[in-house]
Amino acid sequence: MFNYKLATNIQRTFIYIVLSILLIVTIVPIWLLIVNATRSTTEIQQGLSILPSTHLIENYKILLGKGLNLPRGFANSMFLAVTSTIVTVYFSMLTAYGIVVYEFQGKKFFSNFIVVLVMIPMQLSIIGFYQYMSKLGLTDNYAALILPLIANAGAVFFGKQYLESMIMQDLIDAARIDGASELGIFHLVMMPLAVPGAATMGIFAFVTSWNNFFNAFILISSIDKYTLPMLVQTLRGDVYRTEFGAIYLGLAATIVPIIIIYALFSRYIVSGIAMGAIKE
Repeated sequence: MFNYKLATNIQRTFIYIVLSILLIVTIVPIWLLIVNATRSTTEIQQGLSILPSTHLIENYKILLGKGLNLPRGFANSMFLAVTSTIVTVYFSMLTAYGIVVYEFQGKKFFSNFIVVLVMIPMQLSIIGFYQYMSKLGLTDNYAALILPLIANAGAVFFGKQYLESMIMQDLIDAARIDGASELGIFHLVMMPLAVPGAATMGIFAFVTSWNNFFNAFILISSIDKYTLPMLVQTLRGDVYRTEFGAIYLGLAATIVPIIIIYALFSRYIVSGIAMGAIKE
């Protein structure tokens, strides 16, 4: 009995040590990025520091002086991220609900086709996608970045896997007997039950859209429509080679919203895992 407790404590201590190391490896680069955003170029060149400095406003003024409209870029990124998240979550959950609940010819083929689409990188189809958007007149338009998310294969696959683990056919049948429409069942019965899964999908969709540089750089050409990551990439160049504080501030501005979103909605991930454990 004593040996068992000793072995358990050793294993638990080892796990805590590994998790602590992973936590440090994850947090330290982000913290240093935020700290350097408050330091001057001279301070950064002197070496690393874990304590913030007092040059945040100065670095922000440098960015504005270089013609970077960070508030506009932030607003553009926020609009795209929020809109993309809503479109992705709603239509992906709706599609996943239809695949899981209904029986139709070719259902297995359709499900397998979604898996194939998940494995195809966007870069392989970007030329054809750009030509298609060009023919539709949607280049240099946010619609080209939002509308295709109606058919987001990765989100549909995630939604399908989640709904299969928690859907209750008896509850759907009871709602039909009560006279609820099919869309009514989805909106009033399934979506409230699938909030943890939808929130998890929303976090991933928001982060993906916020960090989306490749597609936006291909499709958007007007500077006033640039997202925050696109504005940050313009910091590269000889004119900015010594303004390290301003560069760090621009980079930090791109990750702060992601941290806030995750902090607000990460509890849904935990509740989703707990609900799955109880169900099992």
